[in-house]
Amino acid sequence: MNRLQVAIVDYGMGNLRSVANAFKAVAPDTTVAVTSDPAQIAQAERVVFPGQGAMPDCIRELDARSLRQAVMDATQQKPFLGICIGLQMLFQHSEEGNVPGLGVYAGEVKRFPQAKMVDVHGEKLKVPHMGWSQVHQTQPHALWQEIPDQARFYYVHSYYVVPDETALTAATTAYPFDFTGAIARDNVFAVQFHPEKSASAGLQLLRNFVNWKP
Repeated sequence: MNRLQVAIVDYGMGNLRSVANAFKAVAPDTTVAVTSDPAQIAQAERVVFPGQGAMPDCIRELDARSLRQAVMDATQQKPFLGICIGLQMLFQHSEEGNVPGLGVYAGEVKRFPQAKMVDVHGEKLKVPHMGWSQVHQTQPHALWQEIPDQARFYYVHSYYVVPDETALTAATTAYPFDFTGAIARDNVFAVQFHPEKSASAGLQLLRNFVNWKP
C-alpha cells in the first residue's frame, strides 16, 4: 500500500471534504485522506489541520479523539499546514472561551475589538471578518511561490493571533488594523484565511504545500 502523502486531521469539525477536494484538484496523483486515526497521521508525509468553529470545541474534540499528541508530533516533525482554527490552536491561549491552546508558539488569540472596528470613512466594520481581503507577504516563503503579494484570500473569523515573536508572522491583512494572516517557522506554515475557498491563489498555496521540502 502506498504511504499516505497528505493526512487531513478529522476532529469532527470544519469543512474537511472541501479541503480534501481542493488538494485532489491541485495534486491528483497525491494520496490524500481525511482521517481521525493517530497512527495514520503519524505515518503520513504531510499533515493538514483545517478548521472552522470555536476554539473550545476544537481543543475538546481533539482530546476526545486522542489526536493531540499526533498533531503536536506533526508540528515538530513534518510539513504541517494549519488553516483558520488550525492556526489559532498553535498558540498558548485564546480569548474565545478563555481556553489554552496547544502552546506550540507563544502568543494570544484575540477577538476583534469592537471599539476599533471602523474603516477610514468612519463606517463600522462587521465581526466576523468575512470575505476577500488582500494578504501582504512579510517574508519570502516556498508556500508563496507564484502567488503575487497582495493577492486576495477568503476569510471567515472573529478572532486573530497575536504572536509574542513578530518574526513568526509571514503575512498580514488589514481589517482595519494589520493582523497576522499567516505564520511560518521551520516545517510549519499556518494561515487564518481559507485557501480551499480562495480560488487560484489558494489552490496555488495548496499546490506549493504538496511540493514543499522544508
